[in-house]
Amino acid sequence: MRAHLEQRQPDCSRRFIDLHPQQADMARLVRQGMARKPRQLPAWLLYDAEGSRLFEAIGAQPEYSLTRTETALLEDMAPQLAAALGAGVLVEFGAGNARKVGPLLNALRPAAYVALDISADHLADACDALQRRHPPVPVLGICCDYSQLEQLPAHPLLEGQPLLGFYPGSSLGNFDPEEARALLRQFARLLGPSGRLLIGIDQPKAPQRLEAAYDDAAGVSAAFAFNLLARLNRDLQGSFDPTQFRYQARWQPQHSRIAMALVSRREQMVQLAGSSWPFAAGEPLITEYSHKYTPEAFAALAADAGWRGTRRWSDPANDLSLHLLVQADSEPATTVGR
Repeated sequence: MRAHLEQRQPDCSRRFIDLHPQQADMARLVRQGMARKPRQLPAWLLYDAEGSRLFEAIGAQPEYSLTRTETALLEDMAPQLAAALGAGVLVEFGAGNARKVGPLLNALRPAAYVALDISADHLADACDALQRRHPPVPVLGICCDYSQLEQLPAHPLLEGQPLLGFYPGSSLGNFDPEEARALLRQFARLLGPSGRLLIGIDQPKAPQRLEAAYDDAAGVSAAFAFNLLARLNRDLQGSFDPTQFRYQARWQPQHSRIAMALVSRREQMVQLAGSSWPFAAGEPLITEYSHKYTPEAFAALAADAGWRGTRRWSDPANDLSLHLLVQADSEPATTVGR
């Protein structure tokens, strides 16, 4: 990893730290992913500038209700969420366009807001826009793979205040259960013993509804997946021919997850990251998974990782939940729903 601190404007309330993995790290991770069965690459590779733009467009599709539902829940419950979180620095993992955090910033008025995301340009623009919308809140952007971050970088905004984690969008579902436990343990290390975590979790629904959400009629989800091939060709000397792959999104009930993949249309050989990779006809390259958890299943997963739920909020249809987690040995557990 490389650390580079860049002051992008004279206002000391706005800074940006670049810890994006180096090209050699990317090549190593890609080779590891291509050697898996089925082949699966790190989901963060989807989020270059174009991928981030397409992901935002997915959230606007009529079939994909998660973004709208979670945004409405955050707006509706912001005062309760802020009271439950308490004072401190708000740290958002996978901030994206940083639009969901607005209601929390208004209600919480944190000492600072720290946004972590993998797409440097997208994150810098999001932080600039957020700073304009919330001038009293100091903003710090950290470009990184937060799942691999050993510790938060030293910075005055992160000193002397409790750290309050925010992880919306059900992004935990992109990791398999063991990886999700490891990520939750990682959050505990990054946030410290007094840290809290507000996390969004999408829940199981009818398979037809889920498959439509991840394979929308406008083809935006497919374009998001195919953009991965464009990035691999550009950044890691890949030779993928997108016309020789098709996109699919399938519900896998045995794993309670949607599997999104680019499926090889024929037997072929692909060059990538200095190696040759054979694909059989019908062989998938998994672009990402999206696991869905019932509230009980997520509570068990969090407990395995050393967290305990103290609050839970859900939308009226009970499609998704916001869970407030604390370190397991901190305070008594209660449940709040709607």
